[in-house]
Amino acid sequence: MKLPVLAAAILALTFSTTALGRDTKHLLPLEDAMNTPDAQQKLDGSIKFYFADEAHPQITQKIPGVTTNRKTNAFMKSDEEACSWVFLSAMIALQERAQQEGADAVVNITSYYDRQEMASRDDYECHAGAVLAGVALKGDIVKFAD
Repeated sequence: MKLPVLAAAILALTFSTTALGRDTKHLLPLEDAMNTPDAQQKLDGSIKFYFADEAHPQITQKIPGVTTNRKTNAFMKSDEEACSWVFLSAMIALQERAQQEGADAVVNITSYYDRQEMASRDDYECHAGAVLAGVALKGDIVKFAD
């Protein structure tokens, strides 16, 4: 009687370890993530954001290569929901850093997951697993010429 219970437990552990090890890469639309009600509320407009090689005003001061690496609980959430939430967390971190520096914007924003840069004007990279989702971003904090 104990042998079937032990076998079931081993089987369950095997499958749960596999599930916990999931790391699904997603490329998701920036526009969707930036236009959520939460993003509209929490990204207050005091800092402008420019992704990849988007044109921007002339820069007078720059702090290059600022990174943020955020994770969020993905348990019981769709990958897209968890990714949208953690993307916003990463953007808030960039906004707060730019505000601390007295900057106008963050330019050249790229995905920077696992220190691999992915530049896009349209998409950001998110990795989702059974328990966590993560987004890493890199950008230059700048002041524009008046």
